[in-house]
Amino acid sequence: MGDKTARVTVRANTRDAFMASKSGKTAVWILMGLLILGLGGFGATSFTGNVRSIGSVGDRDISVNEYGRALQNEMRAFEAQTGQAVSLADAQAMGLDRRVLAQLMTAAAIDNEASRIGLSVGDETLARQVQNIPAFQGVDGKFDRDAYKFAIDRVGMSEAEFERGLRQETSRALLQGAVVSGRALPAPYVDTVLAYFAERRRVTWTRVEASSLEAEDYTPSEEELKALFEEEIEQFTLPERKRITYAWLTPEMILDQVEIDEALLRREYEARADQYNVPERRLVERLIYADDGRADMAREKLDNGEADFEALVAERGLALTDIDMGDVTIGDLDEAGEAVFAAQSGEVVGPLPTALGPAFFRVNGILAAEETTFEEAEPDLRQELAFDRARRQVANSAEPAEDLLAGGATLEDLAAETDMILGSVDWAEGQSEGIAAYEGFEAAATALAEGDYPEVLQLDDGGIFAMRLDEVLEPTPSEFDAVRERVVNIFETRRSMDRLRARAEDLVATLGETSDFGTLGLEVETEEALTRQSSVLGAPEDFVTRAFSMEPGQVEIVDGFGAVLILRLEEVLPPNLEDPDVAAARTGLEQQLQSSVAQDIYRIFAEDLRARAGVELDQQAINAVHVNFQ
Repeated sequence: MGDKTARVTVRANTRDAFMASKSGKTAVWILMGLLILGLGGFGATSFTGNVRSIGSVGDRDISVNEYGRALQNEMRAFEAQTGQAVSLADAQAMGLDRRVLAQLMTAAAIDNEASRIGLSVGDETLARQVQNIPAFQGVDGKFDRDAYKFAIDRVGMSEAEFERGLRQETSRALLQGAVVSGRALPAPYVDTVLAYFAERRRVTWTRVEASSLEAEDYTPSEEELKALFEEEIEQFTLPERKRITYAWLTPEMILDQVEIDEALLRREYEARADQYNVPERRLVERLIYADDGRADMAREKLDNGEADFEALVAERGLALTDIDMGDVTIGDLDEAGEAVFAAQSGEVVGPLPTALGPAFFRVNGILAAEETTFEEAEPDLRQELAFDRARRQVANSAEPAEDLLAGGATLEDLAAETDMILGSVDWAEGQSEGIAAYEGFEAAATALAEGDYPEVLQLDDGGIFAMRLDEVLEPTPSEFDAVRERVVNIFETRRSMDRLRARAEDLVATLGETSDFGTLGLEVETEEALTRQSSVLGAPEDFVTRAFSMEPGQVEIVDGFGAVLILRLEEVLPPNLEDPDVAAARTGLEQQLQSSVAQDIYRIFAEDLRARAGVELDQQAINAVHVNFQ
């Protein structure tokens, strides 16, 4: 837009800058931010030419190099976050260039104001800041002039340019800190917001169910049912569907064609011997001692009743989970095996020798040996091996099917010349019957379009299929007779709820006379301290919302799950400040509110500075910088 003046409104991302309690700490943080900005990329380009700036705010120019480097760093940061390369076109589509420009103009407005009021940083402070930046220090931790020069040259900046930017950034941080300092919020403000989130309600309620209604023998007329059908026609309208023809083959379809000989079954049975022949086992805990002396003392305590096994474990500073061995065989216990397997469940034996020292063993359970004969295992083995072989046969069928399709065969030809079976379905999203029940079919059916070439795809059980879109069926209302049962159910549910509400209204009238829920003859519940985050078992989701919209003494009727609820707000209770969670919430809320207010103050301040100083942008200069990214 050339030299045309533009007013730009942005919200600067300065939360971390002004959250520090002292301006000195803020400045240090900003210095590190500047270092990241200036040194964040490798091989930074110098965006120089005849044009030196892309615009200005007041007397503060925004150089082409400053804009170019900031845009480059923003793009690289986005690439690092997403793992994907970002072109200039991508960056512009996502608004990265506008965000960078807005941030630079906000910074320029602050710099312009700092210059106007004479706020600056002395040479001594600047030198100390440069010397304290780790990237400019040598291996001895001291400032290294060569490292400083190398780092600055690497990003295409002169020392004077870097130091000027550092001086401006520090002055900017001081001004920002001054603007948002002293932002403590009055306690009543925080308490009011806290009350909204942590205030409590004491609510009495009862449930009016169908069992409290008198029996009714009512049969809706056809006219009533058809009227409801027309009223709720959207519920009975079939969605848009795709009429799909498919050919498919699954392992289950050819199981009867697969033969498994007995020799293979026996070899598989023998290979799984440890699965079919499980030896006797014990559930055991083991407590080990360092030497026989300590173990004998422990045995004495057990024998004289001074301690039980749990007490011995606790004396060692252990928990039962620390000494649990799980289920073990006699061979797992080496020398201790025979004694442990001779013990009864619950018995403690020992001390017995182990490789780790003398130990006590407690038997917690006896697991008998399990032996499954070949004859018992054969049906499952045969089924499993047959399915595996059928899966391989189906997989081997995929390539011939693909060749047939590539040669111009139709799905009908495929079904005629292979084991694949032809079928069709009027498919809609969410369908889960037949082939639509297989994982992956829905995604393929969703993407299927008219004219798509059939290709062989995989099902999650190892099956294969190919499909063709025959036509798209528009949403169509169902025939009344086809959905009559559903209409009857809806009618009966509505009538029941209407009767429950009428009954609840009668009970509310009684409650108004007696004020005692006990007179209603129903089971009464009381929620002593509901909060907005609470949930009530057996009550609908809007129970809590309704309770917090009521006044003390007010009675409401709420539809529940096949019932109607009557609730009365008994009392409004303030937040429980003695609850640690509430106290922590208050602290966090206060910090959040202070941060929000500080951001609003800073935003208004920055907008005012830009408005008073005036913003000028040179679109041609901005475009010239963008050319370097092509």
